[in-house]
Amino acid sequence: MTTDAVLRPHAEQQYADELARLAEHDERPRPPGWKLSPWAVTTYLLGGELPGGAVVTPKYIGPRRLIEVAVATLATDRALLLLGVPGTAKTWVSEHLAAAVSGDSTLLVQGTAGTPEEALRYGWNYARLLAEGPSEAALVESPLMRAMRRGAVARVEELTRMPGDVQDALITILSEKTLPVPELTTEVQARKGFTVIATANDRDRGVNELSSALRRRFNTVVLPLPATVDDEVDIVARRVGQLGAALELPEAPAGLAEIRRVVTVFRELRSGLSSDGRTRLKSPSGTLGTAEAISVITSGLALAAHFGDGVLRAADVAGGIVGAVVQDPVADRVVWQEYLETVVRDRPEWRDFYRACREVS
Repeated sequence: MTTDAVLRPHAEQQYADELARLAEHDERPRPPGWKLSPWAVTTYLLGGELPGGAVVTPKYIGPRRLIEVAVATLATDRALLLLGVPGTAKTWVSEHLAAAVSGDSTLLVQGTAGTPEEALRYGWNYARLLAEGPSEAALVESPLMRAMRRGAVARVEELTRMPGDVQDALITILSEKTLPVPELTTEVQARKGFTVIATANDRDRGVNELSSALRRRFNTVVLPLPATVDDEVDIVARRVGQLGAALELPEAPAGLAEIRRVVTVFRELRSGLSSDGRTRLKSPSGTLGTAEAISVITSGLALAAHFGDGVLRAADVAGGIVGAVVQDPVADRVVWQEYLETVVRDRPEWRDFYRACREVS
């Protein structure tokens, strides 16, 4: 299947040309098992211009030093933990780091409350196990085991959602760089280039706190929310453009103004303060991050394309905003109504938005 037919290609597929150009111009030392040097990996994530004028598009907009620290961590024997609230691009950064370092972002374990230890270590084909007994043929390798054999990057998403005893299955892997298989009286030793990138949500710390033994095995990089409105608008516009192209939605000529409005609403409610600093606001219970803004705008584009005139307007995003803000039908609805009446109504240039939100509220 070609990438054109795939709804969401992996990073190494979508940006294969950029990765190839970076490799062609990359003359700096590469750690063992790496496809690119640390400098080239950082350039891939943050963007830049290569000799000859080729442009590398930025995948992450934020402090350069954070990405440099993350890349430098992967060049050591330490694992990397990307920590942050929802919407700080932890998964996005993790995927692109894996794509640039080892050319494969698919060695992934998704953490949930039901994730078993086998997802991190290994499992068994029970039909073969019963018929033949323990053997290599009956072994079902986890993504981490495959990464160890290949010398590649393994990704663990939402680490803190896993039960504590499952999390601790990582300790031996990260400290000894080996995975014992006692049933076969053998072990898998990691090849050079193997490392782990894990992500965790700040707001989930109380669910399954990482043990101190496991936390010591990671270098932690905290990804912040976008520092300015302009940064967040830029991020949302880029991602919406990519998603819109993948979904084959028409371009929205007036989309940037609505993107800025959605981002402003979310930032004000997140911070509990209007942008002019005059009005204190209550914050809703839900997460109003960059990811939610991208979702609202993308849904608005679909409305504009299929039920409107193709131009993104306030009425197209109002329903999505209300749905994102009002997670608790009682408490959040009060917060939203107060925001509409104390902030939105007093902005003359937002009258269309105020009317649209009142209609759907």
